[in-house]
Amino acid sequence: MTVIVRDLRPGAPADVEGFIRVRHLALPYVFFSPASVLHSLSLSHPDAHARKLVAVEDGEIVGTAQVSLAHDSPEPGQGSLNVYVDPARTGRGAGAALVRAGEEHLAAHGATKLFSWVLDEPGNRAFAERHGYRPSRSAHFLRLDLARTSLPPLQDPPPGVELRTAADFADDPRPLFALDAEAGSDEPGDIDTEFTDYEAWVDEYWKYPHLDLELTSVAMADGRPVAFSVAHTGDAGRYATGMTGTARTHRGRGLAKLVKNDSLHRARAAGYTQAYTGNDADNGPMLAINRWFGYEICATEVRHVREIG
Repeated sequence: MTVIVRDLRPGAPADVEGFIRVRHLALPYVFFSPASVLHSLSLSHPDAHARKLVAVEDGEIVGTAQVSLAHDSPEPGQGSLNVYVDPARTGRGAGAALVRAGEEHLAAHGATKLFSWVLDEPGNRAFAERHGYRPSRSAHFLRLDLARTSLPPLQDPPPGVELRTAADFADDPRPLFALDAEAGSDEPGDIDTEFTDYEAWVDEYWKYPHLDLELTSVAMADGRPVAFSVAHTGDAGRYATGMTGTARTHRGRGLAKLVKNDSLHRARAAGYTQAYTGNDADNGPMLAINRWFGYEICATEVRHVREIG
């Protein structure tokens, strides 16, 4: 059958369900829901020219692509193209059709360099290289069995540090925005971003439907947040760390371990059984912290890049 590529229709429940099904089959380490898919669609900045594409074969969605420009980067012309196909339907043209449609769209809006995450498996890497993409940095998905793994004992905060939750900032999350902007700017990555738009942060991150304010742990010192571990929760006992970060002035004091341990203990007490997170392969300090908790790498993605135009 012929493969047709078109935009995801947010008003069609079957489209959203098909998109999620393919993503869970191809990328089971990341939680997607109708709420999260529709949330990201509603937040597309005009300058990102973002699209969610689906590949349809015989009336069934068999592949997906997320396409956008890095509009918040100081370097223009950088695009993102991430393609995932139902593992049982590869080799039938869906991936190639999604890549072609995504590249044409981004090139038409001025992209000159495209980045794509590719699962570190021979077939996927060969597919990327056939389409002109060369491997760059890598990142790991990690999993922790909360039901069976013994977490490190809870520890009292050091003098001058107080543990709180993100729920304490429900009326004014701006202090958490400031910490997120600082910590996030130091994360390894291919694309530099300038995190300065508070209202956009509120819409994208603070209003994310799976953000769990009660399980997000925050360390306070000197009257402000200095470390946090962001919790995302979903169904089937799934808990994920969206971000763990520490202010530059307070690094090296064990605060990242403190807040993440606090959040993990409370997540387990709340009935969550599987914990997930992700780390850039060059983020040695955070990988070491996650190994200390007992996380194990369950998959790796390799960032691929292609120059166009």
